[in-house]
Amino acid sequence: MEQTQQAQEERPLSEDLRQYAMLLWHWAWLLVLAGGLAAGAAYYVSQRMTPVYQASTTVLVDYATSDGSNEYQSVLMSERLTQTYAELLTRQPVLEEVASTLNINHDVGDLREMITVQPVRDTQLIELQVESVNPELASLVANTVVDVFVEQNESRQSERYAASKESLSGQLDRIREKIQETNQALDTLEENGGDEDEINQLELTLSQYQNTYSNLLQSYEEVRTKEAQSMSSIVQVEPATTPGSPVRPRTLTNTALAGVVGVMVAVGGVFLIEALDNSIKSPGQVERLTKLPVLGLIPQYPAESDHLISIEHPRHPSVEAFRALRTNIKYTEVDDPVRKILVTSADPQVGKTDVASNLAVVFAQSGNSVILVDGDMRRPKIHQRFDVENRQGLSRLFVRGKENADKFYKGHENVPNLSIVTSGSIPPNPSELLGSEKMGQLLETFQEGHDYLILDAPPVMAVTDAVIMSKFVDGVLLVTKPGVSKAGAVEQSAEQLRRVKANLLGVVLNEIPRNGNRYYYQGYQYYTYEDYYSEEGE
Repeated sequence: MEQTQQAQEERPLSEDLRQYAMLLWHWAWLLVLAGGLAAGAAYYVSQRMTPVYQASTTVLVDYATSDGSNEYQSVLMSERLTQTYAELLTRQPVLEEVASTLNINHDVGDLREMITVQPVRDTQLIELQVESVNPELASLVANTVVDVFVEQNESRQSERYAASKESLSGQLDRIREKIQETNQALDTLEENGGDEDEINQLELTLSQYQNTYSNLLQSYEEVRTKEAQSMSSIVQVEPATTPGSPVRPRTLTNTALAGVVGVMVAVGGVFLIEALDNSIKSPGQVERLTKLPVLGLIPQYPAESDHLISIEHPRHPSVEAFRALRTNIKYTEVDDPVRKILVTSADPQVGKTDVASNLAVVFAQSGNSVILVDGDMRRPKIHQRFDVENRQGLSRLFVRGKENADKFYKGHENVPNLSIVTSGSIPPNPSELLGSEKMGQLLETFQEGHDYLILDAPPVMAVTDAVIMSKFVDGVLLVTKPGVSKAGAVEQSAEQLRRVKANLLGVVLNEIPRNGNRYYYQGYQYYTYEDYYSEEGE
């Protein structure tokens, strides 16, 4: 018993997963259609888009380290310099020079939209990409941007030491002239036998000029060395080449992604439809809502006017489902057999009258004496199903009395063990009559001489007749129809019947679709009937 209860508790999850999978399989045509349409539209649009080409180049930022800087500072400054150069590559001075150099009719804004610059993380590399509808122009712009920036960067860095170098260079030129003039004067004195003191004075002056020149020259070289050590440079390590294929549109990628998105949207739509649909869909759902067992699963069968399939086609798979329902009812109460059965539903239009009628027929066909009573005094249909007159029926017996009940029994030529009591004329107060003690007495009278009494009652949510009459019977069958019966109504109907202490036998799922939604009922018994009879050729 504990294992059975545990299995019932674990069943809903596995059932839900199976239903979700089968739900997607059921709507597979929609998923394929949505995916195909989306993919086709993406392919159509992609084929008509102007192709865009992309050229790429990679440059290396060579950071010049300063004296005294530690490794961490060098790395930090290198990363900052790389980020700075990446920003400067697309600034106005560079782009204006590129447009001028290439003599192209593009303004700065157009060029900036064509160019994408991205530093490579944790490196001193910068990737520059140029997109254009012209592949040759894309590669040409990429390489020219690098060349122009290299020139401007070198010029910008050289300006920092230009003034010092120019000043030192001027001083060197002036000292060099002084040295030349002193040498010439010294040579003239020596040739003319000049005064020795004067010669010594010129030699001393020459020595001073030469020392000054040497010091200036040393300072000039120091400035040049410092300039060379502090100048960061950019090296193009991977020049851009003319691309051979476009990067946009990616027809195959766009088509595949659109197809996936289309399928995902369709899946969302399917689940939305299912979420908004509050109708009964599966036996597991009914069991969870009503806390009742599913005693019968009746598949759809061809409707032939108002005739009963159990009489017209007794070997049809649906009739076997009614026989299975009959067997399940017999075994619901082994110690206290169920003899008087009320058949009702939560909503109209679910086929409860057909269930009651066919159930009465299969009980009678098994050799049991059965009486079928039409307790629906608002919309009676039993007389239509069996093609009998309805002038004399249940409503008249409330006046005539139970002593004459057997005179109101109607038979059927093809079902000898079946007696039928139609509703009779529709009274003005059905609820009062059906809930009266006289109704209970009439049902007891009908039961006498019969093995089973089956009472067709109105829907629970429509009127109170079924709830009132439930006290006169041994058990109640609740009929539902997938896609029609509302989950809330079914749950509320079961609760209303429990409040009056009705003996709820179980639920019957009627007219289960053979196509489309059969995934909800996978593995249930009526497939065995259908497969069996199809194999036998019936």
